[in-house]
Amino acid sequence: MNELTHTDHQVPDAGGMPSFADFTHWEGPAIGLMDLDAFFASVEQLDHPEWRGKPVIVGGLPEERGVVSTASYEARPYGVHSAMSSAQAHRLCPHAIWTRGHFDRYRAVSAEVMAILESETPFVDRVSIDEAFFDVTPGRYSSEDPVTIARRIQERVAALGVTCSIGLGCNKTVAKIASERDKPRGLTVVFPGCEERFLAPLPVRAMSGIGASAERALKHAGIHTLGQLAQAPLARLTTIFGVNAEAVKLRAAGREQSVVKPFDAPDDVKSVSNERTFAEDIVELDDALAALALLGESVGRRLRRKGLVGRTVTIKIKFAYGSGKTMQRKLPHPTDDENLFVPVAQSLLTSLWSPGMHARLLGIGVSDFDTAGGIQTDLFCEVDERGAMASDRRELSVAVDNVRERFGAEAVTFGRAARFGGALVRPDKFLNQNKPRE
Repeated sequence: MNELTHTDHQVPDAGGMPSFADFTHWEGPAIGLMDLDAFFASVEQLDHPEWRGKPVIVGGLPEERGVVSTASYEARPYGVHSAMSSAQAHRLCPHAIWTRGHFDRYRAVSAEVMAILESETPFVDRVSIDEAFFDVTPGRYSSEDPVTIARRIQERVAALGVTCSIGLGCNKTVAKIASERDKPRGLTVVFPGCEERFLAPLPVRAMSGIGASAERALKHAGIHTLGQLAQAPLARLTTIFGVNAEAVKLRAAGREQSVVKPFDAPDDVKSVSNERTFAEDIVELDDALAALALLGESVGRRLRRKGLVGRTVTIKIKFAYGSGKTMQRKLPHPTDDENLFVPVAQSLLTSLWSPGMHARLLGIGVSDFDTAGGIQTDLFCEVDERGAMASDRRELSVAVDNVRERFGAEAVTFGRAARFGGALVRPDKFLNQNKPRE
């Protein structure tokens, strides 16, 4: 356990940091972030006891130009990490055990873990299949000490055969950063009043949402740590973060106000969709197809975060003269993979498009969710026109999700984003950034 005590080398404070013994009563919000350790690989080691203690890599096979989805902690000392090409991972760790992955099994174990969290508190916000925020503020649901609850969650998760790391603090930003301080099986607690001292020495990149370009801009402005970010003039930060500058400054100081809302059960979510209104009409089919693909990336990411797979894809288009159309098509199998549902959506758009059209809005959605929450295995045997396996393409999407969650949305972009200056959310490109609907 990583205790924020006077001996903690991260916080050089003459007065010292409080220890667990100094806290007999937690005051204020208590929010945790539970992160399952090397989850996919851990489940594989659980199901294959002979793999325990050995390097295990989940992802596309090296000879098939795949990517690494998850690497066990035994593989990481060799330099293997998520989103790395399988060929490179094989060169670094040639004796690793490889598996394509079993996503139905991962969902099942994840559901058991989330059930543990929800038995401790109804305030659980699932971030992804292996991560969730939970609120254990004394008096909100239970009067029990938050640290005691966090320890019990770890013990109950370990009893399932997998492990988790937990960060506990006053808000989501502190909890997220704390959860990454001590892995695997770590519990890092940032006690009330210790937020600024905990965050101040950390690099700016430690805070989620600060991607590579923002980091470069901050360094150019002489801002390298979260403490410097918290003290920076708001006007200087506005040139980098725009209208979000004040929120970023509060987060860096540990003063963010967070709300953990209960996760919507799949039965309560009817569809997951994303749409955008353009400042300038789209008049070329290629641009419209590229925009639809970028919107689909967001839909796929949110489907995977919620553990949903849908059978129906819908597109929406509104024209400059006010009218619009929608079309939908049933998929052969339920999916959460934009590599599969976006081409269907693009096919629908192509059938609607005719020369001279001016598109003011485009949208894409997935609905008709599979109540079993599973993806049929034969789906992963599909091959596209380039000979790429569907499973490899989905593994790439999952790997990209992980990278963006950790390093920010700008950490990975695809070539199609170049049509829109690298992203589909440029304020100079859009009049209205419509909120994704669920």
